[in-house]
Parts: sequence; structure tokens; C-alpha cells
Amino acid sequence: MKNISRKWPVRFEVFILRIFFLFAAIECLASSKALVGDAIIDGVSRELIFNSAILVKDDRIIGIVATDDIPLGYSVIRLERMTLMPGMINGHEHPLLHKHDYQNGHLQASSAYKALLGLATMQRWLQHGWTTIRVMGDGDIFYGNQAIRKAVEEGVFKGPRITGAAHYISTTGGGGDINFLSPEQIVIPDGLIADGPDEIRKAIRTEIKYGSDWIKIMVTGAFHSVGDDPKNIAFSDDELLAAVSEARRHNVPVAAHAHALEGINKAVRVGVRSIEHGTYLNDESIRLMVKHGTFYVPTIYVGDYYANSGKLLAQGKNDDPYLSYRAEWLSNIGKAHDAGVKVVVGVDLGGYSIEPEAYAREFATLIEAGLSPMSAIKAGTSVAAEMLRWDDRIGSIKPGMLADIIAVQGNPLEDIATLEFPTFVMIGGKIVRTP
Repeated sequence: MKNISRKWPVRFEVFILRIFFLFAAIECLASSKALVGDAIIDGVSRELIFNSAILVKDDRIIGIVATDDIPLGYSVIRLERMTLMPGMINGHEHPLLHKHDYQNGHLQASSAYKALLGLATMQRWLQHGWTTIRVMGDGDIFYGNQAIRKAVEEGVFKGPRITGAAHYISTTGGGGDINFLSPEQIVIPDGLIADGPDEIRKAIRTEIKYGSDWIKIMVTGAFHSVGDDPKNIAFSDDELLAAVSEARRHNVPVAAHAHALEGINKAVRVGVRSIEHGTYLNDESIRLMVKHGTFYVPTIYVGDYYANSGKLLAQGKNDDPYLSYRAEWLSNIGKAHDAGVKVVVGVDLGGYSIEPEAYAREFATLIEAGLSPMSAIKAGTSVAAEMLRWDDRIGSIKPGMLADIIAVQGNPLEDIATLEFPTFVMIGGKIVRTP
């Protein structure tokens, strides 16, 4: 009996060790994955990559290897007849604009309600392959998107990576103001109103204080708001310079909403990081953007989506350029890209009222403007990541990058519409959608 009692602890220890190594092996398999599709778009190369696998461990990409060289210990996920590519980046969006007539929607809904709809919207976007969203201001009194970002980063909810501005900063009577009510009505506009350099500086400091890592300024009027003119310049030279200078002191980039030609050129000259929309740009605008390294986010499809729809209060303003000017604008976008301007996918459709597959149609409009299918995909992956200053972590498939990877049926270079319905989505190494 004495001999048995001495041997039992040894056997028990061996049993425990075997269980430990078994669970360690299972955990290793769970965190080490090899994704194998028919082809890979890595966001950097000019051509498809064939007969290869993407190695993922924990939240990072280890590299791309030949399918015959997948190391032992990797769980192989086979995605037949699919193309693997980086997760898509939407460089211009408004998750809290939950109604087509967004300015009325802003007046009718609380910040909390809009934040809940915004979270649901962003979760739908993630399911459709959008792993990163740049918010370009939103119709919200408070800071709903910053709260959503915090909850996602803390793991309370699943969602895409979020960056951007809490509000679009507008002058009185500009594209972020409510210009369709009588003067007796006192309302808080959907934009953050600031007049003069001092108010603009304070607005920027407040934005940064509450979590904005971009500043969005409404340099000109807008197409979808009521009572202002997109061909007019809203910001004075002093206001524009104050905005960019103040943001630069905090190392926060500025995005300039600008339709009017002179508004575009002024914003580029003072050093904004990106031009949003840029509808009436010309050869001088293109030259300036190349010189200053300014990114260009044209947001084409939103006008197509709403053209002749009758869904907007400002329906006539929306339809005018898309009925009379669209072809010329697309031509200028193509010229800008050919000249070396870095064009970025930004959709600008808004939130909960839009079907989630519609957002990927921006890629098709960039191809229509003259970009190759591969260049259009890069505009929504690696080039967008560079604009965000996140190209060291997202936007391409190479060693050390975060494992934000999607798969689509077939070859998107032959049919760009396949991006509307990704069948596999991974963010930070975690699978959130499977075929």
C-alpha cells in the first residue's frame, strides 16, 4: 500500500501535464491560422498572388507563404473560389445620420438613440467587410461615435476600427447649420458652429478634448443641406489658417469639406491632409494636391444613390451636378489620379437607413472615373491607411500588420461588385463572418 501511495501522485502529475499540453496545442491551433483562397490581393502588389496562404497568429499577420510551405501547428481555413484581401477602409462616413433627410433626423432623435443605431450600423458594416471607418463629423450634439469607439476597444461590442471627427465645424449659415427654420426657433444645429479664428480654435480644442483624432471643417457649402450654396466659400482665410494651425499644434490632421474651386485650392495651400468631395477641382487643384501631398476623397456614389430619389430636403442641389456635371467631375478625378494624387474611398452615405451592401459601390464609381480595378481596391485599403497614418498596422497583407482580412467570391478585379458581399471577414485575427 505504501508503494502505491507513492506512485499515485506521479501518475496524476503526468495526467495533468498531458491535459495541459493538449489544451496548449488546441490554443495554438486556435490562434495560428492559415487562410487559403484561390488568390490574394495584398494591397501593395500590382498583380494577384496565387498558390499562397496567409499566416495569422493571434491578432497579427505573420506573412504569405506557398500553400505547400504552411508550417505545422497552423489550422488551415480553406476558402475555395475566393480572393483574399485586406479589410476595406471607408474614409468618409457619418454613422449617426440615420435618416435620408438627416437634418430633420438630427432634430428628432436623441444622442443616445443615434449612438445605438450607429453601433448597429457599424456592426453591419463590419459584416460586409469594412474593418475601419473614418467618421467625418456627425449630426450629434454630444460624442456618440467616440463612445462607440471606446466600447468597441474595450471589447464590450464587436465593431470596426473607428477614427475621425466628432462634428463637422461650420460657420453660421454654412453646410452644418440649420437654415430652414424661422429665426424664432432656437435649435442646436447638426454641425458645430464657430465664427472667427478664436471660436474655431476653441471648437478644435473641444473636439480633441472629447476624443476627436481628426478635425473636419466645412470650408464651403454642401449639396445635401438646406439653405447654403456649395459653390460659396464659408471659411475666411483667417479662419481657415487658424483651423489648420491649431490642429497642427496638437498633431491632429484636418479634413476639408470643399466643393467650390477656390475653397479647394485655399484648403490645400494651408495644409489640410485631405480634400473631401472636391467637386469643382481643376488642373490647378490637381497640381497643388500633388505638390502638397494632399489626399483626395471624392465620395461619388452618394450622389448617384440619391439622384432623383425625392428623399432629400435639398434634392435639387444634389441632382444638379449629377445631371449636368458628373461626367466632367469623373474625368477630373481620373486626371488627378493619373497625375499622382492619392485617391481614397469614402462613401458618405450615412447610417442606418442605407442597405449595407451599397457602400462598396464607391469602388465601381472610381473605376468609372478611370482608376484600374486594382487601384480602386488600393484606394479603399493601403492608400486609405496611408491617409489615416495607420499604414504601419492596416491596409495591406504583410508581416506585422493587424490581421484585418476579408474574402470575396471570385475575382474582384474582374467583377468589382463582389466587394458588396464578402463571405469571410476577420478583424484583428478574430473571425466575425464565415461562408
